[in-house]
Amino acid sequence: MSEPRINDRIRVPEVRLVGPAGEQVGVVRIEDALRLAAESDLDLVEVAPQAKPPVCKLMDFGKYKYEAAVKAREARKNQTNTVLKEIRFRLKIDTHDYETKRGHALRFLGAGDKVKAMIQFRGREQQRPEMGIRLLQKFAEDVSEVGVVESSPRIDGRNMVMVIGPVKNKAEAKAEARRASQRAESKAANEAARNGDAPERVDTSPDKAPMTQSLADLLPDGLRLGSSAAEADKARAEQEKAEKEHAAQAAKAAADKAAADARRAEEAAKAAAAKPAQAAKPAARTAPAEAKPAEAPKPMAVPKPTAKPAAPKPAARPKPAAAPKPAGKAPAPGAGQKKPGTAE
Repeated sequence: MSEPRINDRIRVPEVRLVGPAGEQVGVVRIEDALRLAAESDLDLVEVAPQAKPPVCKLMDFGKYKYEAAVKAREARKNQTNTVLKEIRFRLKIDTHDYETKRGHALRFLGAGDKVKAMIQFRGREQQRPEMGIRLLQKFAEDVSEVGVVESSPRIDGRNMVMVIGPVKNKAEAKAEARRASQRAESKAANEAARNGDAPERVDTSPDKAPMTQSLADLLPDGLRLGSSAAEADKARAEQEKAEKEHAAQAAKAAADKAAADARRAEEAAKAAAAKPAQAAKPAARTAPAEAKPAEAPKPMAVPKPTAKPAAPKPAARPKPAAAPKPAGKAPAPGAGQKKPGTAE
């Protein structure tokens, strides 16, 4: 399907116009059709470009695309793909194994899938293809309730193949399975209700009496009245007892308060009587001290002589510098003179 042309993409002079509800407006010029679309706030969509003149419809193109997407999504959701399941046999298969394979085939066909039955020949078994044909025909008869043969047995190399298709397609099989499960649930609920196993509904209407844990509700009417009168007397006695206890506690509290006030007043009187005696004691204690003569003042202590300062040491005298030696050796004094008392 080609892409629909909208509004200014339509390049024809006249169109056959269809209204939003599907009513036929007639053949009009393209300018008039565009004006009507603008006035009604809709799109002019070309739905049949092959017609002469082309058919255009007034519609909300955004809404149209949304509805088309929803339909496609629902179609994909309900779409079912048939799967080809394969089951392999041997020519000398045992009875128990054959029953197991048949059960698998019944389950596959019941779910709406196809089954490909294959017999594998080995060795000299290839010389007896009629035995394989008889086994496949027996298999087809066993599953004939839910499947029908689509392709008869044929030789494919060393194997013999036969295809069995389901009687119901996958969508019908799913719907039937869903209905079967609903019937099973309703049947179980009916049996439970019939046997009394279903939970009872609790009435929450406001006019119903409130639930209590008192045993008096289970007694007959006569005994219930007597028990209620006894309960009333008991409640009255407990109330009187509580009032008496409250009055006794109040009286005891008042007596304790009066005793505490009297004790505080007595302590205050004792304290007031003890204050004058304490004031007289210091005066008597200070009187003899005033009669004593005043003591002579003590002489002042003579200050100790201070130590004389040490005399400064004389500075060290500098040593005399050594006399310089003569350059030549001078004769000793008196040389050449004879000492007195010596012989010549």
